[in-house]
Amino acid sequence: MNISQLETLLTISRTLSFRKAGELLNLTQPAVSAQIKSLEDEFKAVLVDRNHPVTLTDRGKVFLEHAERILGIVEELKQKLSDLNQVPQGHIVLGTTTSIAIQILPRVLSYFQNQFPLIKTSIQSMPSSQVLASVENGTVDIGIGYLSDKSPQVETSILYYDTFELVVSPNHALAAAKNVTIGMLKDIPLILLSPDTLGRRFVDRIFRDHQIQPNIVMELNSSEEVKRMAEMGLGAAVVSKLSIAGEVKRGTLKMIPVHELEVSHPVGVITKSGRYVNSAMRQFLSDLKGMPEDQFIGSE
Repeated sequence: MNISQLETLLTISRTLSFRKAGELLNLTQPAVSAQIKSLEDEFKAVLVDRNHPVTLTDRGKVFLEHAERILGIVEELKQKLSDLNQVPQGHIVLGTTTSIAIQILPRVLSYFQNQFPLIKTSIQSMPSSQVLASVENGTVDIGIGYLSDKSPQVETSILYYDTFELVVSPNHALAAAKNVTIGMLKDIPLILLSPDTLGRRFVDRIFRDHQIQPNIVMELNSSEEVKRMAEMGLGAAVVSKLSIAGEVKRGTLKMIPVHELEVSHPVGVITKSGRYVNSAMRQFLSDLKGMPEDQFIGSE
């Protein structure tokens, strides 16, 4: 058995095709078949069902679980050896919300990539509720999100605090109001984030505590979508304060104070406890945690 065979099996499991796997690995289809056949002969088990589409057998799925662990160990070994050069380098996968990815990370990443060009970063955008889970299961290396949930499997560090605010278009009936109570929103058409986001769970709790059944006319997956609908005058919206800095400055949205929403929510960095931190992650985390809060919450 060799590493190339394991990589071939992993690629087949993802592409469901010997031909596509060969194209990705720069191998001929007969070479791909030969590698899998060699594995099957060595372990005396059929690992791949060669019908169309190609799938792994039950034994193949068990084999794949161990193959992924082996490949992960090999990748970690390569990174540790690379770290011996004492030059921060490598690849970091960041998991965060659409709002943070758009409003905050460009400023952070532009500085970081100028300082450390050998470190490559990629971003996976997801609902706030999925950031923690993605760090736990290893889908992302570093999560940046709201620190509302606790887990013994992760370590967290606060970067800044955010709030959720009521916003309306300049032509909305509430636009002239100096402040609004939560009770006044009972019959106002509301545009809210989807139920699996922290912002929505927070707003639902406030309404529930005040025994109010809100008039929700729209539920959207990201703050960007919510803001666009609010700008069109389709309803009042509750979104992250940091996400609306540009719209408030341009005058396309107006922020209306609501006392009951004045709760600070910590936003921070999330990493998996006990995992190996390569030089790229170590440098990124050091710089991120060392940044002053106004680097994140400064206006555009």
